[in-house]
Amino acid sequence: MATVVVNLCFHSPFIHHRPTTTQPPSKPTTKLLLSSSLTTHTHPHPPNSHIHPLNIPTPVSDVSGTRPDFEAYSLPTLSSPDQRGPPRWFTPLDVGTSRLQNPPLLLYLPGIGGSGLGLSLHHRRLGEMFDIWCLHIPATDRTSFPELVKMVERAVRYENYQSPDRPIYLVGQSFGACLALSVAARNPEIDIVLVVANSATSFNGSQVRPLIPVLEATSKELNAGLDYIINLITGMDSTVAAEISKVLVTMTTDFPGLRESFSVETLVWKLKLLDSACSYTNSRLHAVKAQTLILSSGKDQLLPSKQEGERLNRLIPKSDVRTFDDSGHMLFMDQNHDLVTILKAAGFYRRKRNLDYVLDYLPPTDYEFQKARESHRFVEEAFSPVMFSTLEDGKIVRGLSGIPSDGPVLIVGYHMMLGLELAPLIANIYAERGILVRGVAHPLMFNKLKQGRMPSLSNYDTHRLMGAVPVSPTNLFKLLKLKSHILLYPGGMREALHRKGEEYKLFWPEQSEFVRMAARFGAKILPFGVVGEDDIGELVFDYEDQMKIPYLRSFIQEITEEAIRLRSNTEGEVANQDVHLPVMSPKVPGRFYYLFGKPIATQGRQEELKNREKAHELYLEVKSEVESCLSYLKEKREGDPYRSILSRLVYQLRHGRESEIPTFEP
Repeated sequence: MATVVVNLCFHSPFIHHRPTTTQPPSKPTTKLLLSSSLTTHTHPHPPNSHIHPLNIPTPVSDVSGTRPDFEAYSLPTLSSPDQRGPPRWFTPLDVGTSRLQNPPLLLYLPGIGGSGLGLSLHHRRLGEMFDIWCLHIPATDRTSFPELVKMVERAVRYENYQSPDRPIYLVGQSFGACLALSVAARNPEIDIVLVVANSATSFNGSQVRPLIPVLEATSKELNAGLDYIINLITGMDSTVAAEISKVLVTMTTDFPGLRESFSVETLVWKLKLLDSACSYTNSRLHAVKAQTLILSSGKDQLLPSKQEGERLNRLIPKSDVRTFDDSGHMLFMDQNHDLVTILKAAGFYRRKRNLDYVLDYLPPTDYEFQKARESHRFVEEAFSPVMFSTLEDGKIVRGLSGIPSDGPVLIVGYHMMLGLELAPLIANIYAERGILVRGVAHPLMFNKLKQGRMPSLSNYDTHRLMGAVPVSPTNLFKLLKLKSHILLYPGGMREALHRKGEEYKLFWPEQSEFVRMAARFGAKILPFGVVGEDDIGELVFDYEDQMKIPYLRSFIQEITEEAIRLRSNTEGEVANQDVHLPVMSPKVPGRFYYLFGKPIATQGRQEELKNREKAHELYLEVKSEVESCLSYLKEKREGDPYRSILSRLVYQLRHGRESEIPTFEP
């Protein structure tokens, strides 16, 4: 596997030592680091800096999942006297400085192996968004858990003092998760964001813990390396041997050369350290107030991580959980999951104390877009959406060439039942035109007022990844200022959760909500309609039916209280924002049809549209255009010979799965 050579610096401003190597570097590093700080950008190189650059091959990894060469990434000083030194911080310097201005700091706290290389797959992408530092705990180090907590705490406090406005990310795996949680519990006043994977707070429930006395007794009889131990355990009881093997594999996975430097005594020390970390951290979980993202593996053979993730989610107030059912203990070494994508999708990336969904957003990579589209592929395959747009001369054409390239553009239209039209709309505009449409969405996709029976926020990860923001005047203002393409549904939840017989009926507020703000920025307003929900199924059990049943009425009231309520002061039917799930009787799938109307310009009409009456006239014009799009599509689809999925399947059998399926002539 191809590798590139970069400088790796060991640096600890809090433990005074100078690492040594068997061969000095040929050139000093070009990165300038301050001995009393982790930061890298502005300080001169001090004459007595505790820094030692090493030429280390770092793995070439990308979002496509190419597996790097970890053997080449092992520290060449592994077996040198330096490995008997104290814990220290290091950074891969080529990715240690973010391309973003004033990025947040990320401190990686390793698992029980202690290498600090557990994020190797993610260094390059993380380096574009963070200042990254990793903690390395040598195999022979015997620092106690409380002292390790204090070491990390000193770094956190110093960096918070230097840059109080930027958050500090503590990313910990297993043992490192205990470190992160403990530091956060001791420093509730500091803006810390926790990302904890397969936390070892569940070690007291692990099948490995009872084996500590067995290994301790063994360590007194011999002083052997792990290779010898692995050969030895083949003669043990199968259950005991299996558990010890799991520990050894886990401790050496992210650091291939580590096995040779381990002994039985080291293994016993590491397990006791893990036990101490578990007890110490669990006694302080009640004090954790930091924003926390909990990552759990479903196939962790070392710890009961899935159950522990759920427990931590209940105990930590500002926490959210993501479970990866097919992953093992070393989650960050699983090339099927990208940490940057996880952070973006969960809404956990921010550069200041409060998350700004507009300014902190980073667009999806091609890989992220393909993964996001794949998660909704069944909608596109089942309903084969057809897109039409209107050119400046009023001609309707198949495709999206009529959508203006330059923003700001406000795309305003009809919200189909359950919002099923949303994913194909966003995906096709991005794929065909390269335009990222930022959806203005209900706040329930981003926050809950309290824990309860509302679906997990993870259900909306794809929407956040593709740029959705909570609906608010402030966010709309920012998006318009950035000249974005913005998707807005004036009918909102009431339209997407309509009643029987209300298909294609608009539930817009009586007064304009967007025209004057759009005019302020000279935005084009693009009306659109979409039909096809009546070809999905027939609504048989709606809101009115459910409210007649006491249990369901209580359930609806309960989950509605968990969501932020919109339009509470608005009059009319649009104010009915009760959260519920309509029940539909399925039909043989039909087809989705979209029509984007002719763009309506507001440029040059700013003064005119400051008048409420003029703005309301334009608002009614937009609404009328949306209704015209709906009427046009309902009429024209009757002439589509491929409206039914059955006829489309026959066509694909004859012409190939990837062939474009014809439709009516516009």
